[in-house]
Amino acid sequence: MRELLLRQKQILFFIIAGGLSAIVEIGSFKIFSTQLPSMFSQETNFHGIHYPLSNILSTSCGIITNYFLSIWFVFERGKHSKKKEFAYFMIVSFISTLLSLSFFQFFYSFIFKDNISLIIYTLSPEMISKIAAILLVSVLNYSIKKKVIFNG
Repeated sequence: MRELLLRQKQILFFIIAGGLSAIVEIGSFKIFSTQLPSMFSQETNFHGIHYPLSNILSTSCGIITNYFLSIWFVFERGKHSKKKEFAYFMIVSFISTLLSLSFFQFFYSFIFKDNISLIIYTLSPEMISKIAAILLVSVLNYSIKKKVIFNG
C-alpha cells in the first residue's frame, strides 16, 4: 500500500514539475515566436521547418527547468553519479526534443490550421501544436527518466 501511495505521489509531482516546465516552455515559445521572426525572416518557415529557433530555445528552457524540478521534487537520486545522471537526462531530453519538434511540425503542417478561442485568450495553430507535442512526449519522458536515469 505504501508503495502505491509513493508511486502516486511521484506521478503527481512529475505532473506538477512537468506542468511548470511546460509553462516555461510554452511561455518562452510565445516570446521567441513573436520576437525572433522580426530578427530572422526565415524563422516562420526555414526550408519547410516552422519556428526552428523558437522551438529549440523554448524546449531548452523547458528541459533545464524540468531537470532541476525533477531532481528536487520528483525522483530520488539515481544509481548513477551526478555527472552520469545529468548526461543521461540530457540524452533522453535531446531525443525527446527531436520527437517533440517532429510532432510540432506534423501538427502545425497538417492538423491544427485554425485558432481556438478560449474566451479570455485565443490559441494560435503554433501554440496548439506546441502544447500537443509537449503532452505527447511527456508520457515517454516519465517512463524513461524513472526507469533508466533515476531509481526506478
